[in-house]
Amino acid sequence: MRWNTYVTRIVPAQSLDILRDVSRIAVWNFEELSVSREELLAQVRSADALITMLTDRIDAEVFARGKNLKIVANVAVGYDNIDTAEARTRGVIVTNTPDVLTETTADLAFALLLATARRIPQASVYLREGKWKTWAPMLMAGQDVHSATLGIVGLGRIGLGVARRARGFGMRVLYHNRNRNPEAEARLEVAYRSLDDLLRESDFVVLLAPLTDDTRHLIGGRELSLMKRTACLINAGRGPLVDETALYEALKAERLFAAGLDVFEKEPVGPDHPLLTLPNVVALPHIGSASIHARTAMANLAAANVRAVLTGESPLTPVV
Repeated sequence: MRWNTYVTRIVPAQSLDILRDVSRIAVWNFEELSVSREELLAQVRSADALITMLTDRIDAEVFARGKNLKIVANVAVGYDNIDTAEARTRGVIVTNTPDVLTETTADLAFALLLATARRIPQASVYLREGKWKTWAPMLMAGQDVHSATLGIVGLGRIGLGVARRARGFGMRVLYHNRNRNPEAEARLEVAYRSLDDLLRESDFVVLLAPLTDDTRHLIGGRELSLMKRTACLINAGRGPLVDETALYEALKAERLFAAGLDVFEKEPVGPDHPLLTLPNVVALPHIGSASIHARTAMANLAAANVRAVLTGESPLTPVV
């Protein structure tokens, strides 16, 4: 029997080769645009499997249309775009792509920290715009990273990767998590703090927590007011972890040195987004896991999950 799989974005051909002998495959072929709602609802009617992206809203309406749906394989670690309760009710398996992107995303989070601290994008623009006339002692002066205190909010796989990188810079590392991690405390010499204490003590705060009802706007005006005026906030987790209005006000008033953002509350954003008008913001278009190797491995894992379920085997990385 040949099944039907719908893929909501262009992925490497080698990933889909994993499925071609067991499933017909249809792909949304517009790389620069998310799959339209109308197209998704139309395609899911005949789909046995969906390979989805974190930008795709897979809710009760989608599940209701997908009468034959057996699996939703999300090409991401997070899966807050999927109504997992509805999936569970309907007996649909949901999978994600952990591990294969951990080190790549940790690289990007730390690169964003460095770029924000040392004002690297701003300095490059300054040079390219012909503004560099002479050397000056405080020209594009930023914050030191070495020997500074790093606070990680969300010490999961990626958070641990960031902590390992921080050791090479001689940083003191704090963390806040739902649960303490005694093994990491001993092995990486990281110290647990309440969120408020972490914000007060840290020179850099890196957000890597998952998005849940409890973590939405985890960082708002009150939390930002606890941070040092010389501190940098880095969000490499999920955009809604931060109240962007409060962050804008704090940065504009220079109550915070800078912010480095790979994610936003509502994506994509354009150049008129308030945060992008500020000189002390380094912003990226959600590229945390964007290496060729990692993105290919993510798509391979999603396809392997689909193949396993369609052939009657257990999924490799189920979340539901």
